[in-house]
Amino acid sequence: MNVPETFFTISEELRLFFLSCAAGGIFGIYYDVFRTLRLTVPHHGFFVFLEDVAFLATYALFLSAFASAEARGELRAYYALGGMLGFILYYFTIGKFVMRLMARITSLIKTVLTMIVKPAVFVVGKFVGITKNAVKSNKNASQHLQNNSEI
Repeated sequence: MNVPETFFTISEELRLFFLSCAAGGIFGIYYDVFRTLRLTVPHHGFFVFLEDVAFLATYALFLSAFASAEARGELRAYYALGGMLGFILYYFTIGKFVMRLMARITSLIKTVLTMIVKPAVFVVGKFVGITKNAVKSNKNASQHLQNNSEI
């Protein structure tokens, strides 16, 4: 009778731990997408909460899929610990550099967009001012006409 293995060797456990650490780094990159979104488009705390819930739900799905695909369906605590360790290592090393770079890029994009939009806003403001004056003078003219008809 052929009985399947019911335990992992130390080398298999180490491989699974290092895979979960690498996956944590990849989830650090995924989290940077949310941080960049928050940097470029400031939004209400409720939407930040929803983004965090989406991030954690994605990580929970990953842990479930990881346990099914790589670990014969056995979910161990060190998968989550390895993922957190990989995430923390990414966040405090490469993640700092990436976010500084993203802050500079978004600042540059905002500056360029401001330079493009500012003249258009000026022209629109002048147009609106001219039309307000035209409407005001049109009202004054119609009032004068009404007053002249009474005389």
